[in-house]
Amino acid sequence: MSVGVLLMTHESVGQALVSAARHVMPTLPLRVATVEVPAHSDLDAMRDLTAHHAHELDQGDGVLVLADLYGATPCNIGLSLGSLGVRLRCVSGLNLPMLLRVLNYADKPLDELAEIAATGGRGGIFIDHA
Repeated sequence: MSVGVLLMTHESVGQALVSAARHVMPTLPLRVATVEVPAHSDLDAMRDLTAHHAHELDQGDGVLVLADLYGATPCNIGLSLGSLGVRLRCVSGLNLPMLLRVLNYADKPLDELAEIAATGGRGGIFIDHA
């Protein structure tokens, strides 16, 4: 078994990141799903959709929620999954380096994978030395 990965993002962000990850790794080593929350969406419907994806992804090892922006609706919906009985960890600030790092450590348990995600996201940020 392995951890499932659920990307919770604003419109068009999640699928673009998965597409870019598939460019680097044609076969993703973890089960990945995306929920993109459109502006002015029905929050109850989005929560139901998210719960459906999370339950499908959870094969017993939990779900890592990667959210694009802490405190925004996609992240808040992802965090609410815990009250629905989904074992999860949520990491915000989603970027491509974060996603790739998670996929490269597919054998790690949920708690460790959350730390790896955060480290990968931060490590992918570079400021030139101009």
